[in-house]
Amino acid sequence: MAVGKEIRGKIKSVENTKKITKAMEMVAASKMRKAQDRMRAARPYSEKVRNIATHLGQANPEYVHPFMKIHPVKSSGFIVVTTDKGLCGGMNTNILRALTHKFKDMQAVGSTPQTIAIGNKGLGFLNRVGVPVLAHVTQLGDTPHLEKLIGAVKVMMDAYTEGKLDAVYICYTRFINTMKQEPVIEQLLPLSDEKMRAETRAAGSYAWDYLYEPDAPTVIDDLLELYIESLVYQAVAENMASEQSARMVAMKAATDNAGSVIGELKLIYNKTRQAAITKELSEIVAGAAAV
Repeated sequence: MAVGKEIRGKIKSVENTKKITKAMEMVAASKMRKAQDRMRAARPYSEKVRNIATHLGQANPEYVHPFMKIHPVKSSGFIVVTTDKGLCGGMNTNILRALTHKFKDMQAVGSTPQTIAIGNKGLGFLNRVGVPVLAHVTQLGDTPHLEKLIGAVKVMMDAYTEGKLDAVYICYTRFINTMKQEPVIEQLLPLSDEKMRAETRAAGSYAWDYLYEPDAPTVIDDLLELYIESLVYQAVAENMASEQSARMVAMKAATDNAGSVIGELKLIYNKTRQAAITKELSEIVAGAAAV
């Protein structure tokens, strides 16, 4: 039964694949809880820093930090946050597709985007499409560390401060829940983006004012650096939580599909085996009748 032996080999192969996907599903489920806790713990801090930075933009008009100056947008930079590993469904594909549309809009007006890649998948994509990559960070592991991110992000901030870029965007996958992750492209600089203007309108006519020690430039400069660092760290934490959730769901779907394939192959094998037995019995009966 050469055919039956071949089917048994396929069944064994799919069973081995099912074991691997099941193990990966369990590992992702274990890492997902820690990644979600880390992401949720970072959210309040990043939101508070964002709010204070927004208020500072209007509280001290005598000193205007370069991050607060609005420019006509002719050139833009993108901090692209993706995963280092694959097997996480369409998560990376969705954010890179949205980024591609943004690049096409910029190229239509004759502008070339500058990028920073955080994660192997984004770095590979940017190299394939020929977009300039100023810096990159890969192999972050399961826990993001701010000191690994600061160097690459500072390259983008320096380019903005020097006037080479008029706007900076951060691209990542926001965690909604275990079954849903949303690709997001948010404006990071200048500070007066649509979200911050909405927060200002929500505050009404309340006049924000602060007492600065030792002086306003020192406080605002340090705070805006914390602002950028916290938002980038939060984006990476959100992306990691989304990665583990997406991988767990993808591996569960792969395990279920493997089970369905095994069931179909076993049915085919049993039918083939039964047909061979029936054929042998028919030959035996025919031979006995001939005798």
